[in-house]
Amino acid sequence: MPPRYPKEFRDDVIRIAVNRGPEVTLVQIAKDFGIHVGTLDKWLREERVEQGQKPGVTRSENAELRELRKRNKLLEQEVEVLRRAAAYLSQAHLPKSLYPLVKGLANDGVPVVVSCRVLKLSRQPYYRWLRNPVTERDLTQAYRANALHDAHLEDPEFGYRFLADEAKSLGEQMADRTAWRLCRDQQWWSAFGKKKARGKGRKPGPPVHDDLVQREFVAAAPNELWLSDITEHWTGEGKLYLCAVKDVFSNRIVGYSIDAQMTSSLAVTALNNAVLRRGDVAGCVLHTDRGSQFRSRKLQRALPGHRMAGSMGRVGAAGDNAAMESFFSLLQKNVLNRKTWGTRDELRSAIVAWIERTYHRRRRQARLGRLTPIEYESIMNKQVALAA
Repeated sequence: MPPRYPKEFRDDVIRIAVNRGPEVTLVQIAKDFGIHVGTLDKWLREERVEQGQKPGVTRSENAELRELRKRNKLLEQEVEVLRRAAAYLSQAHLPKSLYPLVKGLANDGVPVVVSCRVLKLSRQPYYRWLRNPVTERDLTQAYRANALHDAHLEDPEFGYRFLADEAKSLGEQMADRTAWRLCRDQQWWSAFGKKKARGKGRKPGPPVHDDLVQREFVAAAPNELWLSDITEHWTGEGKLYLCAVKDVFSNRIVGYSIDAQMTSSLAVTALNNAVLRRGDVAGCVLHTDRGSQFRSRKLQRALPGHRMAGSMGRVGAAGDNAAMESFFSLLQKNVLNRKTWGTRDELRSAIVAWIERTYHRRRRQARLGRLTPIEYESIMNKQVALAA
């Protein structure tokens, strides 16, 4: 099976191949980036179709067609829900719950989320009913939640105390604490809630993980210990942010993401790109600082999804992630500070070319026995295979 490459890596290779000089061949570019020349040629043909230089169906047209089919299927499901609900509610002896209807629709292939959205039901009580017989307490809580939900939809600016008062007027009396708990569980917050503190005055958040590394940046095998951090640099169009993931075993940058904004998606994309390139990473430790991007819920959900463990250093202790800081120092000297960068695309291409062409394949490192990261991994992987 041919290897899979992240979209970000593919776009960078295409950009460099299109903007290459007359003396640079596609074979050389493919060799620099560790891909087959046929793969690069295929990417360039697809890019010409995307740019309208060749006839064919573009990726956006394919995506639009898939989206139209998806929407058409969703509309058919919603119509089926409404038709079945009309017949269900027209019965002479109505049951007290619509959950049996949702279950019947699910058995016929209509997703529960579609049925609940059309019928304006909460999915959580439905799944609770599906797993266990509905107790009196659960039924009471469901009625209270529905009353709070109706009040919240009617007046989104109301806090939980006002919602409790509105629910009481509808016949569902409850304590303010109960109303707060139900609103918290369902994320029904007031539209005028307190604004989050912003700026440099904020204190760093608590660590999500313990420090499993303790400044011992060593690994006996690939995908055993990864480091990650984010750096930034100014261009004529504004800042450009780079999040890189480094394998301590060979010092190779196994994944990265570059964007104009420093959000949690930047770190998640870098991690996903690294996993896509490396394959099975179960048991690998990802060590970072305590930045908000690495403490985000998105990244914390991604780690167990890849069967990885998290590790975090202390606040203001650069030495806790020194091995990653050393890479960014090299990048700063060799690329970022070499000139004034006019556009983000120009700096992005320079960063990618230096990582893939120079750092990975030409820059020999003393810790690796004067080998490059690519050479070191190739040799060590062969030795592991022979030992096995």
